[in-house]
Amino acid sequence: MWAEKLKLSKQLARTVTEAGFASPKEIQLKTLARIAGGQDLIVVGPEGCGKTTTYILAVLNRIKQGFGDAPRVLILVDSKEKVEAVLEQFSLFTKNKTIQIVGLFPSPGMETQLNALADGADVVVATPDRARAIYLKLGLNLNKVDLLILDDAELIIKQGMQLPVAELANSIDKAQHLVFTEVMHDKLLKMIGLFMQMPATVEVEELTETDLVTHEQLLYQVPNFRTKLNLLDLFLQDADVFTKNVVFVNTSFTAEKVLKSLGKSVKEEAAILNPQFFDTAGFDDIQQFKAASNMRTLIVANENTPNLDLTDIPFLFHFELPEEKEIFIKHVVNQWPQENFEVLAITFATDLELAMVRKIEQAIGQKIPVAELPEGLVIEKELKKDVEKSATKAAQKAPETGAAFHEKKASNAKTYNYSSGEKAKMNNKRKH
Repeated sequence: MWAEKLKLSKQLARTVTEAGFASPKEIQLKTLARIAGGQDLIVVGPEGCGKTTTYILAVLNRIKQGFGDAPRVLILVDSKEKVEAVLEQFSLFTKNKTIQIVGLFPSPGMETQLNALADGADVVVATPDRARAIYLKLGLNLNKVDLLILDDAELIIKQGMQLPVAELANSIDKAQHLVFTEVMHDKLLKMIGLFMQMPATVEVEELTETDLVTHEQLLYQVPNFRTKLNLLDLFLQDADVFTKNVVFVNTSFTAEKVLKSLGKSVKEEAAILNPQFFDTAGFDDIQQFKAASNMRTLIVANENTPNLDLTDIPFLFHFELPEEKEIFIKHVVNQWPQENFEVLAITFATDLELAMVRKIEQAIGQKIPVAELPEGLVIEKELKKDVEKSATKAAQKAPETGAAFHEKKASNAKTYNYSSGEKAKMNNKRKH
């Protein structure tokens, strides 16, 4: 099946089958032929859908014989652990011992990795920062690279490694580009826009079959933390609709920051569960908050509250996404679906949190509807200069062939229109 459908060599198809991969996954069916055809691709799929296996098969099908004079494939990943995992998977499928694969990652000293490259490499698997550092020392030859792969691109963005990625990509004269990610967002588009032109996008959805029944949910995508603060305050100003609310954050420090940022009228009716400081408005127990008629909003730090009774709370805000998806799922699962009480779970997410949103969606077996940002919301600008702007400036300083950057236009800023339909949904709960 692998050989007939996906044009894999007979030897590679046999190796894949012997490794326990009886038939291709959806992602391989959708991408391998297109990769073989030389197309630039952005491949979006959830964890476990087979992204890494897909590009490893594409690389091994492409390289029939190892020469070791200079790398022909550069694979960029987010961490040392990922480098080691990719190398291990290569060894699972590689029967051709002439192909030399070298891993580069942060470690004390560079001598061992420089020596490995000097001994010869056909494929390099590296973190962007270490690959860039070795390239600048003239230890990494990019002149023959004709395939550049970014794996877990959303994690590379999260760790702020856009600049080394852009520098490496623009130092390659001409190559096919493959980007694998769990989620697409503006920061990722800006990074790859510096070196990719008109790539095709392939999406794979693998939602888990589950019996979970959740509360109604809405997702608001915002650019940064300060815009989250503005959005929360804007919602909570409507006391007629948001009568009783729990706001989840990750730490006690953030809880204090959120409380201080609220407008005066909202802050007077808000408190923190188990506050750090004695002079901060707070409750020791959520039942006290429920019974307090003069309090509408309780801010809860996930680090301090493993279990909460959320019954009779009509609005649940996830101001931040927890590091463990199980915490979020526990909050939104409807434990009493037969009851007539309606709950709306509202999530705020920046670009860097969308990967967790996708993991949650995969776990609960459903997509969270995305709502339009309301009119009147102040969209705050980023405090720091975008990494992409720095990369563009660096590009302008390196016009020579082989290390050239090509300035690309920045994506147009989005404007948002308010959807009254979402407010109508909320108004249905004003009696609670």
